[in-house]
Amino acid sequence: MSERLSSEIDDGTVRPADRGGLFRSIAHRLAGDTEVLPIEGRLPSFDRATGWLNSEPLTPAALRGRVVLVDFWTYTCVNWLRTLPYLAAWNRKYTDAGLSIIGVHTPEFGFEHDVTNVRTQVQNLRVDYAVAVDNDYGVWDEFANHYWPALYIADAEGRIRFHHFGEGEYERTEMVIQRLLIDAGAAGVDRDLVLVEPTGLEVGADWRSLQSPETYLGYGQSSGFASDDPAAYDRPRAYAGAARLPLNSWDLSGNWTVARHAVVAEGPGGRISFAFHARDVNLVMGPGTAGTRIPFRVLLDGEVVSESRGTDVEPDGTGSVVDQRTYQLIRQPGPITDRVFGIEFLSPGAEAYCVTFG
Repeated sequence: MSERLSSEIDDGTVRPADRGGLFRSIAHRLAGDTEVLPIEGRLPSFDRATGWLNSEPLTPAALRGRVVLVDFWTYTCVNWLRTLPYLAAWNRKYTDAGLSIIGVHTPEFGFEHDVTNVRTQVQNLRVDYAVAVDNDYGVWDEFANHYWPALYIADAEGRIRFHHFGEGEYERTEMVIQRLLIDAGAAGVDRDLVLVEPTGLEVGADWRSLQSPETYLGYGQSSGFASDDPAAYDRPRAYAGAARLPLNSWDLSGNWTVARHAVVAEGPGGRISFAFHARDVNLVMGPGTAGTRIPFRVLLDGEVVSESRGTDVEPDGTGSVVDQRTYQLIRQPGPITDRVFGIEFLSPGAEAYCVTFG
C-alpha cells in the first residue's frame, strides 16, 4: 500500500482461502440489522477529474439511489493489482442489484499521466467499470485520500459508510456492499461471497516469507543503492557493480544514468542486481522511447532463471520491455531464502522505476 512517496506492507491476514460457513454466517448477520455502519460524510464530487473512461462524467446526484464503491488506483501499483479480481467480481455480481464502481486513476509515475497508457492498461486489465482520470489529484484531494489502493463505499443516499486502505478485508467489504444494497431495497441479493482465481501479478503476496520492501530506483526516492554517488546524478556513468550485496541493497553494472525518476540504461548489457528475500520480484519499467522493444534476460544468483521465472519471462529466461508497466520477473516455487535477482538489458533505452516484492 503506497502513500504518495512511501510504502507500507499489509499483513495479509485475510486470504481468499479463509472463506466458508463462518463468513457466510457473518455476511447474513451484517446484511441484517445487527450492525450499524457509521456515517463518515457525504460522497465528494468528481468534478475535478481530468477525463473519464468507460463512462460519461458521473456526479453524486446522478448516482443517488445506487450504492457507490470508489476505488483509488494507479495501474503499476502491485497492491492494487492484487485487489482487481475482487473488484471485477463485485462489478459482475452486484451491478444489476444497484452497485456502481468508480475507479479513480490517480497516477504515481509520470508515464501514468498519459491517458493513452491508462486506456491501454484499462483494456489489458479488463477494467469494465467507470474510470475517472485524476491526473491533477483533484478527486484525490476532494476525498482527502493518501493511499493506493483506497476504497470508499457510499450508500444509496450518498453517505460514505465504509472505507479501507490497502489490500485485504475482501470479505468484510463485500458484506458491506450486500448490507447497503439490501438497505436500498435490492431484492434477491446473493449473500454468498465471491470466489476469485487470481493469476500472475494478481496473486497475493506470501506474507510469511516477505522480508524485502518496495524500493524506488531513481534518486528522488531511492534507498539501498550500493554505488550511490550524488555527484554522478543525471549524467551517464559506467558502474562496476558490487561483488557482494547485503540484503535489500541493489547495484548497477554497465552504463547508466541515475535520474530523479528512474535509472536509465545507456548501453547494451546494463544490469540491475538486488539482494532480496521474497517469493516474487516485480519491476516497474518501460522503454524510454514509445514503440521501442528492449530485450532483457533475468538472472537468479547469477544463473539464467528457469522454473522460478515470473509471468513476463520466457522459459529461457528472456523477455521484452514493450510498454511502461509492472513486470513480474521472479516467482519462486520452492523454499524462500536470501537470493540475488538480476536483470540485464540487451539494448539501451530501458527505464527502471521501482522494485516490488510478493
